Amino acid sequence: MDLTVDLYELSRVVFSYPAIDNHAHPFLREEFRDTVPFEGLITEADGEQALHDATHTMACYRATAQLAKLYGLGAGADWEAVKRFRSGIPYEQLCRACMDPTRIQCILIDDGLGSPEKVYPYRWHDHFTPSPSKRIVRVEAVAEDILKKSIQFQIEKEELAPSVLIQRFVPALETALRAAAADPEVAGFKSIACYRTGLDVGVVTTLPDDNSGHEILTRLSLIFMTNQKLRLAHKSFNDYIVNVTMRIAGEAGKPVQFHTGLGDNDITLTTSSPAQLQTLIKAYSNTKIVLLHSSYPYTKEAGYLTSVYENVFLDFGEIFPFLSPDGQRQVVREVLELAPTNKIMWSTDGHYWPESYYLGSLQARQVLYEVLESSVRRGELALPQAIGIVKRAFFENANRIYNLGLEPHII
Repeated sequence: MDLTVDLYELSRVVFSYPAIDNHAHPFLREEFRDTVPFEGLITEADGEQALHDATHTMACYRATAQLAKLYGLGAGADWEAVKRFRSGIPYEQLCRACMDPTRIQCILIDDGLGSPEKVYPYRWHDHFTPSPSKRIVRVEAVAEDILKKSIQFQIEKEELAPSVLIQRFVPALETALRAAAADPEVAGFKSIACYRTGLDVGVVTTLPDDNSGHEILTRLSLIFMTNQKLRLAHKSFNDYIVNVTMRIAGEAGKPVQFHTGLGDNDITLTTSSPAQLQTLIKAYSNTKIVLLHSSYPYTKEAGYLTSVYENVFLDFGEIFPFLSPDGQRQVVREVLELAPTNKIMWSTDGHYWPESYYLGSLQARQVLYEVLESSVRRGELALPQAIGIVKRAFFENANRIYNLGLEPHII
């Protein structure tokens, strides 16, 4: 066939094929739409100066131009002009304007990010998709909620006994995770061990019911009694939570997502590489593991793991729009270097702002087209092969791996 005709057909499929967003987060509720700095759309950085610095990145320049075009602003509109204009758009109109062009058919939503009262419930997002949204259960949030209730129970009884806490916590965690695994609304689980104690998760079967474990629980209890807050960031506990999740998820056939790589300054970069998960991958060979966020900057390592372990799959998300266009193309090329194309999946990592879904979709489609177009031009891919990659990456792989049972909604 004529190359021009082939490339036109590839472009048509890339920019129109329905997508399953295999990892995202809820929108902010309308009344809270301007309560979080909008710079979080283009950076994981935190703090006033770091957020300001992010507006001087290639990622921000590109996002500014694309949002200005979406809003109908002039080509010279800057970041501040974009922010001012979006704040005046009725919220339903803004959400619809961002979501309609994405061709997202189904969203798998980790609803453990942010304060529940400030974001919409996961099923609210069905307003914008042909197929119902599904939940991804953040296991550290489940564990923390159980521990809070256990501590509160002991406070009301006016006693503080770490051994009793463990005796209550262990079966309650098992029960909660099994209930989630059996829930048809739950597509899978997610761990943020990367943020808490690192991805070098040990294979364990019990919690430490000894002095070290008691000391951790006593400290957590005192903190909770003081400010009603609790954050599990103790390796023995976090490793145990991950292991219980891996066992139950494997039995139920539901994937476990792991945050890997790209994150804020709460991450220890040296323990955020997916290579740290190798022991866990081997120990739970029947449990499907999804490496999130392209594992950037460890994409090559993620591709390697995906190629040699049957139970490992690779998500290429969050780099849209956080990386420069050249950076995105390089990451997608690295994903395709080694990872089987029936094991890669796309996501927006959309969160808080509808624009995160818009940019995450638009930029991913642009970049995937550019990378595949280059290979087709060089004769490295035939058109049917390139189109197959598109359909698998955007829809078919996630549909299979998460057992969604969907048919593509072709417009």
